[in-house]
Amino acid sequence: MSARFQELDWRQTPLGELTLRRRRDPGSGQEIHEIKLNDEFLMSSLFTVAEVELARLALAELPQKPLHVVVGGLGLGYTAQTVLEHPHTGSLLVVDALNEVIEWHQQGLIPAGEALAADGRCRLVHGDFFAMLRSGQGFDPAEPGRLFDAIIVDIDHSPRHLLHPSNADLYQPEGLRRLADLLSPGGIFALWSNDPPDEEFTATLATVFTAVRAEIISFPNPLQDKDSTNTVYLAKRS
Repeated sequence: MSARFQELDWRQTPLGELTLRRRRDPGSGQEIHEIKLNDEFLMSSLFTVAEVELARLALAELPQKPLHVVVGGLGLGYTAQTVLEHPHTGSLLVVDALNEVIEWHQQGLIPAGEALAADGRCRLVHGDFFAMLRSGQGFDPAEPGRLFDAIIVDIDHSPRHLLHPSNADLYQPEGLRRLADLLSPGGIFALWSNDPPDEEFTATLATVFTAVRAEIISFPNPLQDKDSTNTVYLAKRS
């Protein structure tokens, strides 16, 4: 591997080859961490604006009281870190299907990991977010059926571009109703997407939730020398 790249860990997982690597950007000199699944990038610290905005927009919708939050998808930890930086966060549960990613955080191989692991409000849970939702038991193994003020999800590329076909039921009315049932009244569901706003999915959200909207997040993309966009969907339990 080039001296500009350092492979920090490699694991064979049920989903394929998972790699954590660190590289130095030749232009800025910035240290960048990346997670790849097979040949596909799952996360890069070069692009974190939308992951931060996902949490910020979700929590901005909630009252100033101790907030209890679930994040589906750990990645490099930027969404979880933003939740913990919010002044009213009381507890955070982060669910990830890849125990390897959780271990990387706990071992300090990912910059955000030490802070997440050391924060007493935060628990990292190894589990399939979608299977846990289908189970009817919810996301907290210690408290089945527990309700949350916000459920924030960054796992699939979009409601149409999934990491696994079995994830598809979340984006249908029945799956969304199951998720709404795990929110406190007035709670927020927030979803990251790599695709532009999807009118059909927004309409599906509106059959279950109120105050549904899609926010376009724009950020500089130095690899393409132009701005790129992601989408954040926000929906409130009535």
